[in-house]
Amino acid sequence: MAKIIGGITTSHIPAIGIAMERGLENSDYWRDFFAGYPPLREWLNEQQPDIAIVFYNDHGLEMFLDKKPTFAIGCAPRYENADEGWGIATIPPVTGETELSWHIVNELVENDFDPTVCQDIKVDHGLTVPLSLMYPGHQYQHLKVIPVCINCERHPMPKPSRCFALGQAIGRAVASFAGEQKVVVFGTGGLSHQLDGERAGFINADFDNDCMDKLVSDPQALTQYSNDDLIEIAGAQGVELNMWIAMRGCLLGKVTEAQRNYVAPISNTGAGMQLLLND
Repeated sequence: MAKIIGGITTSHIPAIGIAMERGLENSDYWRDFFAGYPPLREWLNEQQPDIAIVFYNDHGLEMFLDKKPTFAIGCAPRYENADEGWGIATIPPVTGETELSWHIVNELVENDFDPTVCQDIKVDHGLTVPLSLMYPGHQYQHLKVIPVCINCERHPMPKPSRCFALGQAIGRAVASFAGEQKVVVFGTGGLSHQLDGERAGFINADFDNDCMDKLVSDPQALTQYSNDDLIEIAGAQGVELNMWIAMRGCLLGKVTEAQRNYVAPISNTGAGMQLLLND
């Protein structure tokens, strides 16, 4: 059967991509943030996963306010990145995966989830920045990617407990897939941040570190929050924690933490990173 070997959590701040393009990783502002990623890259190079399932949120590139699925899964052989309005540089397309992705879709529907199935979507910085962080120089095309998009922008949004259950269902689907594929799961975004309004710049570092602790030892505790709780405690965009919670739901084995880094503020965000091993 296919096996999920681990999970990775990471910020997907668009400024990260710009910093990498401009070679600013060792500047005073960015040094502590980027220092956390070499061990992750070494682990990925050692393990050589075949497939990555990436939980991300679309920031208006493909899924705007007029059409906003709660959960969407890509089943395409290829995903293009596109300009989100900032004049971003063109980067190589992301390689898709079709067999496992369709298996996951079928298993989800059989288990009372109803995801939107996407066979032609562009992916934004929520997905491409994490891949670029793990594979500098955009050397990610060997990795087959299954995008799983969660609505974190427009109310009503799925609550943490539902996102965790989605991850559990995907974890079971992977375990039931015939083959020897090694799978890694990414939870992207967050942690605490608010980019607009009266609380713009709000960060709750204590909450962020507590969430990273609970992702290892007690993920069920995080499912007790409502989205209103997350907005109050972690800022308007703190609901991106739901992608981390979904990732953690996929890890059905014994989970141990191998790496962690946390830096705040980075682009008005509490930027966390973890590597969780799934035994």
